[in-house]
Amino acid sequence: MVKRFAAFGEVMMRLQVPGYELLSQASTLNYSFSGTGVNVASALARFGHIGYLVSTLPANAVGDAAVSYLQKLGIDRSFITRGGNYVGMYFLENGFGARSSRVTYSNRLESSFNTAPEGSYDFEEISKNIDVVHFCGITLAMNDSVRQHMKSFAKAVKENGGTVVFDCNYRPSLWGEDGYEKAKPHYEEMLYFADIVMMNEKDAMFVLGMQTERETRIEQLMELIPKVAQKYEISVIAGTHRTINGDNTHSLHGFIFKNQTFTFSNTITFSVYDRIGAGDAYTSGIVHGEMEGFSPEKTVAFAAASGMLAHTIVGDTPMSSENEIFRAMTETVGDVER
Repeated sequence: MVKRFAAFGEVMMRLQVPGYELLSQASTLNYSFSGTGVNVASALARFGHIGYLVSTLPANAVGDAAVSYLQKLGIDRSFITRGGNYVGMYFLENGFGARSSRVTYSNRLESSFNTAPEGSYDFEEISKNIDVVHFCGITLAMNDSVRQHMKSFAKAVKENGGTVVFDCNYRPSLWGEDGYEKAKPHYEEMLYFADIVMMNEKDAMFVLGMQTERETRIEQLMELIPKVAQKYEISVIAGTHRTINGDNTHSLHGFIFKNQTFTFSNTITFSVYDRIGAGDAYTSGIVHGEMEGFSPEKTVAFAAASGMLAHTIVGDTPMSSENEIFRAMTETVGDVER
């Protein structure tokens, strides 16, 4: 069934160094536009839903380029406002071997989205025209004005009978010193609004300050996630455990907690071409499964396969169709498709 899905978030310009050069070596950069909201809305549109982005872009040529790029991704521009002068940017240097990839942010706090004044969005009207809305902890970290936008939007969606998705996505560098203490009250407000939450045991322990004497990650997960679901009355909590192997392959193990029961995906091991945005692909898989009424087993397997495929595609935004993900759930690596 086609759903109307909206994501609230910033559009960022990704400036990528070609190949595996360092920023200090490169003389050219490839640009594209992304952001958590962009990635998830585009993925849901690719799965056959109507994907909206609720954001603000500058009223200049850069904003025009961003809008054009979003339209190519299948995102509806109806709820994008124009104002201000800047987009946030980040520079990406691809890692190789023992050297990790590196992301450097620039001009983010002055972006049109992060400086949009009160009243920029008609959340009541938007909420009447969507079924599901997605929020992200990265957006929550920006500033008090953006946080107020988020909470007002979430409240309006709940009052209009919609579903709220919240991806915890805590970033220490964005919250600064004493970040967990600063973040906790805002995270708790969003969790009380949320129906579907993306998180794992580390979020429960560090952001929410929950205690456990369990030692392994899986034991911590199985003790703390049910407590989070009960305290905040959350219907679905999902997330992943990732392992980086000695041969530079990654292994991904997904879970979903629903109806007081954990369901896990198989552990998938794969090579990585571009890691940025893969978590958004997993989130989009969980949301799609819930909107389509998949079983928990099918939902978590679909999400894990979606996340895996995102690692094989250049750029932040998931590009796999529903059929491609279903095929990846059942097939091993093959030869050229003809």
